[in-house]
Formats: sequence, structure tokens, C-alpha cells
Amino acid sequence: MKKERTLEQKFQVNFQFKVLFTHHIFDVDNTILQKLLSENALNKSKALVVVDSGVKQAHPALIQAVQAYFKHYAKSIALQGEILEIPGGEAAKNDESLIKTILDKVNQFGIDRHSYVIAIGGGAVLDAVGFAAAIAHRGVRHIRIPTTVLSQNDSGIGVKNGINTYGKKNFTGCFASPYAVINDATFLSTLDDRDWRAGIAEAIKVALIKDTDFFEWIEMEADALTNRDMEAMVELIYRCADLHMQHIRNSGDAFEQGSSRPLDFGHWAAHKLEQLSNFSLRHGEAVAIGIALDSAYSHLKGHLDQPSLDRILNLMAKLGFELHHPKLTDQVIQGLEEFREHLGGQLTIMLLNAIGNGFEVHEMDEEVVLEAMNNVKHYSAQKLEV
Repeated sequence: MKKERTLEQKFQVNFQFKVLFTHHIFDVDNTILQKLLSENALNKSKALVVVDSGVKQAHPALIQAVQAYFKHYAKSIALQGEILEIPGGEAAKNDESLIKTILDKVNQFGIDRHSYVIAIGGGAVLDAVGFAAAIAHRGVRHIRIPTTVLSQNDSGIGVKNGINTYGKKNFTGCFASPYAVINDATFLSTLDDRDWRAGIAEAIKVALIKDTDFFEWIEMEADALTNRDMEAMVELIYRCADLHMQHIRNSGDAFEQGSSRPLDFGHWAAHKLEQLSNFSLRHGEAVAIGIALDSAYSHLKGHLDQPSLDRILNLMAKLGFELHHPKLTDQVIQGLEEFREHLGGQLTIMLLNAIGNGFEVHEMDEEVVLEAMNNVKHYSAQKLEV
């Protein structure tokens, strides 16, 4: 008679990567990328480069600069084939065939686990390219060069990669650490006002749940940020990225195996709004509305006082965010179940009991959610009348 037997395995894997801050990354006098590609190389390092078409359009000299950079350092690094261009924005995540295109290039040029896939672009392009890099050979080295505020301070410095499938945001994806992230402030200069502003929403989000001083700093610098002061924006990106990385490092759940997702404050509604708007809303714009909604909900449930709610809404309005959208209707409530499904298991929503102090709940009163929507709509209408 056979006895029941069990083998149990437990091990830890350490992940480490740097987020580097610089200007003019492809100037041949800037050696950051060359040193990064060469630091663990036995031979010449091979790199496949993928660029966001919107970034290429905004920076017409970019392709030539990348080629010139690799030519200048040809003794140690080698560009593989032509630079691959893919569409930016959600189009990068909505077209599954783009993943196959990237994998074809990885195969064609023999990009192995000691080679590199470099992505230059906004968060959606980084998500898609990162996913392709993660599933090629079970993971090739991936270097992100984010080009938007949102990707430099939030999405580009995390460990998540994914694309949109089945009509759901980030349904197909994986957790995979980048080899490195390089934030080049030069790319921010060509952003339109919407993209400049949208990334600030993620900084407000992390300040509201983790850092009162940072929220107060954003309040003080609101005029500078609105007027596209680059020094203020670089500081905002640095502080926001630092808080995000601290959370990933210290949460004990970097790959989100549990249901807690504090950095997704405001996101349950934001993800649904993006979908309902057919992605005409930028992610950060939708997050701003989601933050307004969950802050108003926190107040209506007796957790957040009125002065704090006013500060939150007034700051976002001062920065130029529209806090209401025609799609902010009862349809958005469907996002709660989709968010629970995405989390897996128990619904967990981050709310506020003070600026800089978030807490979690496991259920949402739909009637109060609708009331919060009406309050945000009323606030927005008042602002328009002023």
C-alpha cells in the first residue's frame, strides 16, 4: 500500500534594478547607456531597440541619434537591425500582433538572455515591449526609457507588464523586473499639455495615501507645474518614483499575490472609465477622476473631513484636471467587480481617512458611490461657472 508523501519547496529570488536620471541619453558624451549595456558583458552586447511612433514624431532626430550612439560605441555594443517602430498609447496594448512582431525580431537577431531589448516610449509601449521581453526565452534583459511623466514616475519604474485583451485592461501580462530604467527629462519637453498634466495624477495619488509632505509640496508647486517648469517636474517625478519603489521594496508583496493594492487608489473607476471612453481619456486623466470619486466617497462615509476633500479637489482643478466625464455614470460601478476579478479573491479598495493616510475596505456601498459621483459632478459644474 502506497503512503501519501509530500515534497515542499520554498525559496527566494532577489531582484535589483536601478532607476537612472539624466538628460540627452543618446548624446555620445553621455555614457550611461553604454556602461549599462557593457557592465555584465563577456563580449559585445547586442540590443534590439523599439521606439514609440509618437516619440519618433516628436523627436525627428531620435532614430539617427540612436544609430549614431551605437556606432560611436561599436566596440562594446551592437544595435540589431533597424529600430522597430510601434504605435504609442493604448494602441500598443490593444493589438496582440505587436507582441508577435517583437518576438519575431528577438528570434531573427538572436536576442538571448544576455542581450537587451530597449523600449523608448510611453507607459503603454513599455508595458507591451516589457511583456514581449519577459516571455522571450522566459525573460531577456529589458531596459526601459520612459518618455512621459506618467511612465517616468509610475508605470515605467514598476515590475508589471501587460496588454489589454478580452476588452479588459492588462488582462494578459506578467510580473518581470526591468534590467534598468533610464529617465531622460529631455523627452518631457515635447509632451502636449494633456500628457504633461496626466502623469501628475499618479504623484497626487501616492502622496495622498503615503506622504502628507509630498502632497503639500505639490500644492506649493502647483503653479510651477501648470506652467511647465521643468525643474519642478523633475523633482515631482523623482519623489513619486521613490515612493513607488519604496512600496514595491517594502510591501512584502511586490508581485501582488494578495488582494491589497494600495498604489491602485482611484484606479478601480479609472480603468472602467478608460474602457467606457474608448480610451479617449488618458490614464492619468481617468485616475484623477477616480481619485476625486474615492475621496468624495471617503468623505461621505465619514472618514475624510470636508477641508481635506476641498484641498484634494481644488488642487486637481488648479492643475487643470477635469474631474467629471460624461461616462461617469452607474456603468462605472461595473468596474468594482472587474477590479475584484483583476485582484483575485477579495475586493480591496483604498480609501482615505486623512491626506497622507490611506486605509483599505472590502466592500463599497453602491448608493454612496452614486452620491459621490453626483458630488464630483456638482463640484465640476461649480468650477466651470466661476
